[in-house]
Amino acid sequence: MAKTQLNVRVDETTAEAARQRALQRGMSVNRYIEELVKQDAGEVGRTFVEAAADFMKQYESVFAEEFGEFGTGEDAGKGASTGKGKGTGREGKR
Repeated sequence: MAKTQLNVRVDETTAEAARQRALQRGMSVNRYIEELVKQDAGEVGRTFVEAAADFMKQYESVFAEEFGEFGTGEDAGKGASTGKGKGTGREGKR
């Protein structure tokens, strides 16, 4: 992706904080600011959710084998309570 230059004016305390945080993370100040903006815009969270959905799809059969089939619609999420799957032995206990 092409990069665009963005000039930002901040007070010296903020600039030094950005430099220190970037240094602690082993990245440039530019990269640090870019990551902050992406987090604020929700891109990082969206990427995580997409990766988690891909993971679940890829390992769906493994989870079904271990914990039982989970239906869709009204029965969604009730697989463990219907006796399917192994459970943890702690269901219903406090």
